[in-house]
Amino acid sequence: MNTEELIETFEFLGDWEERYRYLIDLGRKLPPMPESEHVDANKVRGCMSQVWLTHRVEPGVPPRLHFLGDSDAHIVKGLIALLFQLLSGKTAQEILDTDVSGVFERLGLESHISMNRRNGFYAMVERIRQTARQYAGGAA
Repeated sequence: MNTEELIETFEFLGDWEERYRYLIDLGRKLPPMPESEHVDANKVRGCMSQVWLTHRVEPGVPPRLHFLGDSDAHIVKGLIALLFQLLSGKTAQEILDTDVSGVFERLGLESHISMNRRNGFYAMVERIRQTARQYAGGAA
């Protein structure tokens, strides 16, 4: 699902109860993250709930980054799934060029999730962007 389709889906859902249910459903559909990846090195700092993120590299020129993630909170797991829809499977440069905060605002999430969740969301975004910066321009 591309960014515009995601935004259209959110607009179609209308009220925030439905949107929260959709987010939770997205989180339930996330591929399971292996227990072996639930390690301290994959923990995202700045999140109130437990969040783990890691990545895999799809070889190519340029390589594409695929992300795996998990959380112990349903809404947060949905936010992870939403982020992965926007960023997973893209090249490092495409990830760095994506205006995640603009999409976040267009989805209306900026004003409908708590400050702590918003901070956690941006901590996840920063972790993904940090990973992308490692691969941008051929640097490993």
